[in-house]
Amino acid sequence: MRIGMQLSYSGGFTEAVAELSDYEKAGLDIVFVAEAYSFDAVSQLGFLAARTERLQLGAGILPIYTRTPTLIAMTAAGLDYVSGGRFALGLGASGPQVIEGFHGVPYDAPLGRTRELIDICRAVWRREPVQYQGKYYTLPLPPEQGTGLGKPLKLINHPVRPRIPIFVAAIGPKNVELAAEVAEGWQPLFFHPEKATAVWGSSLAAGKARRDPELGPLDVIVSAPLAIGDDTDGLLDLMRPMFALYIGGMGAKGRNFYNSLAQRYGYEKEAELIQDLYLSGKKKEAEAAVPEELLRATALIGPATQVREKLAAYADAGATTLTVTPLAADHRSRVALVEQLRTWLS
Repeated sequence: MRIGMQLSYSGGFTEAVAELSDYEKAGLDIVFVAEAYSFDAVSQLGFLAARTERLQLGAGILPIYTRTPTLIAMTAAGLDYVSGGRFALGLGASGPQVIEGFHGVPYDAPLGRTRELIDICRAVWRREPVQYQGKYYTLPLPPEQGTGLGKPLKLINHPVRPRIPIFVAAIGPKNVELAAEVAEGWQPLFFHPEKATAVWGSSLAAGKARRDPELGPLDVIVSAPLAIGDDTDGLLDLMRPMFALYIGGMGAKGRNFYNSLAQRYGYEKEAELIQDLYLSGKKKEAEAAVPEELLRATALIGPATQVREKLAAYADAGATTLTVTPLAADHRSRVALVEQLRTWLS
């Protein structure tokens, strides 16, 4: 199982990059950079490429609506080039709040757009003249929609690799099925290993049944905070603001994918309460309403024996990359957590 970390997009990025060499020595395999309504991920990934030598670099994630498919392909090829073939392209639909609110772009057809975007990216990386007739993307643009002067073009540069790994962030049944069918990897949020098969098993099976064998086994990229010790239970509370924000505030009623996931995990009443509280401005009360059982199930926090049991549960649930957030008072202690994790996974 690979070990990954996600660098924060809310501040302290350059300081975090300066510490990466220690994590790399400790056994870190891949580092991810997210893109929300923050600094863009691409410029930071280029900075990372220049400051690292072995670590794999992942966009985790680039929203599918904010760049054209060919620009995403060009960007991925460029990052793969400057990193010496160490880049993985993470894609996701994000949500209406960000896409329509921050970017002013309609949030429509995430499934169809993701599938077509991936097809176009792979054609660009193969250096084919890009001609695509899809439902959502047409290249070149038809004469009736433009000047009529557009013609199929192929990428000028030769990519380092003709196929750059793609992983898709998804939690809805159809989105997960698509990821299992067309992507090298799948990145779910709030992964509950004991309930993953019940929630996503049929979607994964349906997607894998149509999967091209050339894609190889599906890389399942899950995330969890990490703390090892007998007096760590209080650290679970650090997760409450994020869970409350996503379950309660990332979408209106009936349009919140994370709220739906919590319900599918069996927390119907709790999810409804969290959303009601959050949307009415009672954020602290919403945080308090997040079930401790859910926090504990999605974390690697506890005594060593408990954390090792949880690692086995992740492995049994199919996780192949574990993206951790080490929780400790100082940098040396956080690095030691990654070292311990690498020892157990080796």
